[in-house]
Amino acid sequence: MTRTTTDPRTRRPSGSGIVPVLAFAGIVVAVMQTLLVPVIKDLPELLGTSPSNATWVMTSTLLAGAVATPIMGRLGDLYGKRRLLIASLAVMVVGSLIAGFTSELLVMIVGRALQGFAMGAIPLGIGLMRDGLPREKLGSAMALMSSSIGVGGGLALPVAALVAQHADWHALFFGSAGLGVLSILLTLVFVPESPMRAVGTFDVWGTLGLSAGLVLFLLPITKGSDWGWTSGTTLGLFGAAAVVLFLWGVMELRVKAPLVDLRTTARPAVLFTNLASIMVGVAFYAVSLVLPQLLQLPTSTGYGLGQSMVVAGLCVAPLGLTMMFTAPVYARISAKYGPKVTLMIGMLIIAVGYGAGLGLMSAAWQTIVIAVVLGAGIGLAYSSLPALIIGAVPASETGAANGLNTLMRSIGTSVSSAVIGMVLANTANQVGGVAVPTMHGFRVSFLIATGAVLLGLVFAAFLPGRRAAANAEKPNLVASSEDVEHVEHVEVSPELVPVGQTASAGFRGRVLTADGVPVARAKVTLIDRRGRQAGATLSAEGGDYVLAVPSEGAYVLAVTAGGHGPLASGASHPGGARAVEVDLALPSVVPA
Repeated sequence: MTRTTTDPRTRRPSGSGIVPVLAFAGIVVAVMQTLLVPVIKDLPELLGTSPSNATWVMTSTLLAGAVATPIMGRLGDLYGKRRLLIASLAVMVVGSLIAGFTSELLVMIVGRALQGFAMGAIPLGIGLMRDGLPREKLGSAMALMSSSIGVGGGLALPVAALVAQHADWHALFFGSAGLGVLSILLTLVFVPESPMRAVGTFDVWGTLGLSAGLVLFLLPITKGSDWGWTSGTTLGLFGAAAVVLFLWGVMELRVKAPLVDLRTTARPAVLFTNLASIMVGVAFYAVSLVLPQLLQLPTSTGYGLGQSMVVAGLCVAPLGLTMMFTAPVYARISAKYGPKVTLMIGMLIIAVGYGAGLGLMSAAWQTIVIAVVLGAGIGLAYSSLPALIIGAVPASETGAANGLNTLMRSIGTSVSSAVIGMVLANTANQVGGVAVPTMHGFRVSFLIATGAVLLGLVFAAFLPGRRAAANAEKPNLVASSEDVEHVEHVEVSPELVPVGQTASAGFRGRVLTADGVPVARAKVTLIDRRGRQAGATLSAEGGDYVLAVPSEGAYVLAVTAGGHGPLASGASHPGGARAVEVDLALPSVVPA
């Protein structure tokens, strides 16, 4: 069981430094992911191992990031998002230093796995923004944070290529460590801890089950080309993943405080957002696999553009830059039409970019055009995803829900890597014993990306519209702050009580039946005077709930339980670090 509370030791962010600092943390994570791309073909020689073993250097980071992302999000909800953000970056710094001082395969894999833990910084950063920023700044801020993974990836490619060409390749890891340390220091100085907490326990068994299921699922995806897609190992791991994830899901449905609330995840607004996220991830990674290879292939192939590693990185860099510049554009479009429409517009632009790219591969400047168009579409799509998730889950589940959404994007990129890699390998020509990708393979890859994003459009069409989502988030609209006729009994204590360890600077109390029986898992929603949701939580086993308030003023407490509601009551808060006691009693509700 979880509920929202505040940590009395925290202070509310002003917003002046939190956005650029958290966006920088996201960029650092992206840099960590892509820093080895320029030297990936040389890894077997650099590490003195076979090509199949060298791929574990990339696979280990992917698997660790996939496992860490939802876990760090949940831990952030429970113990503080800033605290876990710093921990994620610190583990990444340790991993970078380990990798920087070794050329041994096993030690390198350990270092890269530790680097993968930084992936949790994205959902934690989004959660910090949701908890602390004013509403008018939240849209563009989350858009920038969500897009930072692409921004950092686009900017890192040319820089990493330049370093790899003119310095020892281990310098890439030392640079990553330095950026991580800088990000930690900036976070300590400019980012206060979030006041929001989910009070509950950490689901250890759920963590182990999800980790095992993800590893069993992602491992054959990343290694299927080496093992063979119909081999016993590949099919066996897929089968084991299905069994483990099914059993994990059954267990999570029975746990009071699950790692992932599957009932919330099954809501259309969350489910179809996550499905669309997978498709956007597929589309995003395809361009990163195709354009650098096309640009670096020699002109003697008849279609290669013969550019250096650095120039290829510079041609792809506009992809990330455009994603960064779309954040304010997203905020304006979303404010007028909603994040669902913005997501669909972004995916349409992606489809146009890949469609046009089928005929724009004959010059370096054409690849820049493709990168700019795709960057605009991916930026709009990625920026919409956290807003859709946040609008569909309680504040106490922000970190875990965004962690799961980030995981869905990672699954999309993993699937894209496997499928596009298989297509390019199966369509390659053998030249002097070396497999050279063909133009046919590049175009098939673009068609696959187009098909994925069109399927994502179908998923997005099933998302609740702006009006439906607004109504779902504001159940109090059946009553105003003066209308209490639907609530049989409301007790507001005449005195204010000091905030304790489990109380908030807001409202607290119990949800009860008319007979005084506590009601568990009743949803209590806090609505401000403008009709906007200011917080939400579920009552605990004893009927207790706690809700923080952003400021003094009149509010509506709306409660839904046992098929009854929404029922609403008005209450006022004078501000300050004190809690107002409000007990809500509902008629004829059977306690959960």
